[in-house]
Amino acid sequence: MNHATLYGVGVGPGAPDLMTLRSVAILKAVPVIAIPLRSEYVPSLAWEIARPNIGDVPGQERLFLTFPMTKDPERLRPAWDEAFAQIGTRLERGLSVAFITEGDPLVYSTFIYLLGESRQRWPEIKIEIVPAVSSITAVPAVTLTPLADGQERIAILPATYGVDDLADVLRQFDTVILMKVGSVMPTVVAALEREDLVERAFYVSKATTGQQRVVHDLRSLRNDRCDYFSMVVVAKQDRNGVLAGRQFAAAAPGSDSGSGSE
Repeated sequence: MNHATLYGVGVGPGAPDLMTLRSVAILKAVPVIAIPLRSEYVPSLAWEIARPNIGDVPGQERLFLTFPMTKDPERLRPAWDEAFAQIGTRLERGLSVAFITEGDPLVYSTFIYLLGESRQRWPEIKIEIVPAVSSITAVPAVTLTPLADGQERIAILPATYGVDDLADVLRQFDTVILMKVGSVMPTVVAALEREDLVERAFYVSKATTGQQRVVHDLRSLRNDRCDYFSMVVVAKQDRNGVLAGRQFAAAAPGSDSGSGSE
């Protein structure tokens, strides 16, 4: 019986001390760490985060796998086939593999594609997800900005795939998170100005790291090509205590009229 496990391990948004105890323990224990690269010439951000906590583990293999930064499936497919082959060879030998990813492994992560494929390729292999602090919570934390309160709703958009419907989303949700704004910042700023929300937005790149940058005047970024690891958060509501500045009908007897926080 093959007792190997495939782990999807999130290493957090950037600061090594935001890694979880579980992620560190697993990464120190597994015989193989799979490390995704955007290019063979660019260091892995996930590994830069994890390495200070893992150190040197005798006999452990660090398996670097390149995934091109493209949306073209014809370029991505060969890279994934090679990665599956490399990981599968280890798993079939009974070696557990931990695939690391910045942020959380189930939020816009490379690991999601591996998860879907692994269930078909290696049905006997155990799969375990190690969740992490995500940039979705880390970015608001560095600016002391609550994401939602009471009955407020949150929308999360991958901005690199287009923001054509941004105006509609801004009208429908109380807080909007635009991930990886990159080259679309001019479009984002224009949409926020049309909706009179540019003053309610802020930009953060490389959150929690030594290169962290926070910008509250998005107009100053109007013509910039921003960092890939960046985010814009638009928080519309003027919050006023537990009811977030809204007027609610009286709660029915015996009902919970609180904020809904867990």
